[in-house]
Formats: sequence, C-alpha cells, structure tokens
Amino acid sequence: MAIKKQYLKSKPVCKVTFSVPAKEANSVAVVGTFNEWDTEATELKKLKNGTFKGTVDLASEASYEFRYVVDGNYINDEQADAFAWNDFAAAENGVLNL
Repeated sequence: MAIKKQYLKSKPVCKVTFSVPAKEANSVAVVGTFNEWDTEATELKKLKNGTFKGTVDLASEASYEFRYVVDGNYINDEQADAFAWNDFAAAENGVLNL
C-alpha cells in the first residue's frame, strides 16, 4: 500500500493518491472523516497490474482518519502517518496528516 501527497501551490489543497495492491479483490474503497465513512464515495479503480488506485483532493493543514475497505473488510495502511483508536469500530484507524 502506498500514499502519495502532492501539495498545490495555487490553493491550500493536497492531492492524495492511495494505492492498494489487491489482485484478488473485486472492490477497494478508501473511507474516512473526509467522506463521512461512505464506502461508495471514494472507490478506487483497478489497474491491469492488480493495484487499486485513486486520488482525492483534501484541504491541507488538517488531519483525517481513514481505512481501506477491501471486499467489505476494513484494513489499515501501514504507511499512515499515525494511528488513532476508534471506540465505535473497536479498532485503530490510520491518520493522514497534511
């Protein structure tokens, strides 16, 4: 899994690209505080090499909790900037610091 951040000079926005290698998966989405944890809001596209990829524009100078949903299973990205416990899910969420 990978997270790539590209800050825009013209406005306070960061383009965040999420990449998830999941050849066997049928669907992968990224959910978090930036999309109200909506599993259908930010679905990643499957590339020919089996990696799911997608880019989201997020306000910079903010932090967001997030997780991936791979075929209905919630997983974290080991490259997250930090991790935060979530009582509702009884699990840790990844944290993205921009």
